[in-house]
Amino acid sequence: MPDVDFDDTPDEAAYRARVRDLLAEHAADLVHLDAGEEAGDAAEQEQALRRTQRVLADAGLVGVAWAAEHGGQAGSLAQQAIVGQELARARVPALINHIGLGMCGPTVVAHGTPEQHERYLARLLRADDVWCQLFSEPASGSDLAALRTTAVRDGEDWVVNGQKVWTTLAHVADFGILLTRTDPGKPKHAGLTMFVVDMHAPGVTVRPLRQMGGQSDFNEVFFDDVRIPDSERLGEPGEGWRVALTTLLNERVAVGGGGNDLGLSVESLARLAAAKLPGLTPERRVLARQAIGRAAVAALGNRYTGYRRLTAISQGGLPGPEASAGKLAGTAASRLVSDAGVRLLGDDAVFAVGTGDDGTGEDGAGRWQRNQAWLPGIAIAGGTDEVLRNIIGERVLGLPPEPREDKHRPFDAGSRA
Repeated sequence: MPDVDFDDTPDEAAYRARVRDLLAEHAADLVHLDAGEEAGDAAEQEQALRRTQRVLADAGLVGVAWAAEHGGQAGSLAQQAIVGQELARARVPALINHIGLGMCGPTVVAHGTPEQHERYLARLLRADDVWCQLFSEPASGSDLAALRTTAVRDGEDWVVNGQKVWTTLAHVADFGILLTRTDPGKPKHAGLTMFVVDMHAPGVTVRPLRQMGGQSDFNEVFFDDVRIPDSERLGEPGEGWRVALTTLLNERVAVGGGGNDLGLSVESLARLAAAKLPGLTPERRVLARQAIGRAAVAALGNRYTGYRRLTAISQGGLPGPEASAGKLAGTAASRLVSDAGVRLLGDDAVFAVGTGDDGTGEDGAGRWQRNQAWLPGIAIAGGTDEVLRNIIGERVLGLPPEPREDKHRPFDAGSRA
């Protein structure tokens, strides 16, 4: 096998320099926060994050790998990765519309009509509209196809009733992609239909859920006789599962499957280690070095494997089941990084939340603790670890599938018995 060259090509180096120049040029108009940090009034922060994405989009740094016809830059995934690296280097937080960019947008591109492309995509890229993904329900998270939210045809509209939960960004979203059951007489995977839903429509109620990290990124969403025009359907009636697979495969690339850091980077850990290791006792220093080493190996291994996956996609491939392995490895690596950071902080992990700095000159001593509390939710988002292991076993390793007695049975068979 030839050696892998992780250095930029001359073209990539020139592109990286251009990105740095653009970020420096627009620095005064961008939000600069540590990952996971919240500051100021929530409404003001939302508007600042929308403005940040708008500035970046106008500078050509959002949707880099999207086709020009959809408002993107027609660049490569390597260029998209470079932009992500430079945004992290400049301490620009994750784009507020990351759900729209990574999951909803690609679904609309793949299954939407030309009218939907024109209506939604440019505004999505600029965060004029923020999007969310309405999939999981209280009784059907890991078994998504068992969802019970219904959509019933009524003339040119569909009337939706039901509940979704764990919906990231629903509290600030303008639109969402909504998976519903439209034919309960068919097997559970066959009776689903996907729609674009206006999150401000009558009958839509959003209730934020407080997380143990203190933030409220997740929500429960209720639909009470919400009317959705048939023109907002994505794909044909009954093809919702096929449409949803597009979303899920892109989601697993977006959430760690592309080698991106989830939360704090291994470079942040290295800076923290340089500041904290000299002050530890010899015994604690040995344990801390072991934790840092494990975290660094896992994080860098996941990062470069993700780059290989992005390279394959950029050469014409599609996101496949191997993205599940990347997401699984990405969340595990991020937990190791976060745990090692908290270990380095020692007693300060308890007593210094939200005060001072962490010894590296970076604001917010509580960022490591907040990140550690945030990551268990990411291990569930985009498929739990257990679901991803099943996918890897069946679709990558070719192991026998688990028994699924209800796979071919009409969904409403139980209620008719």
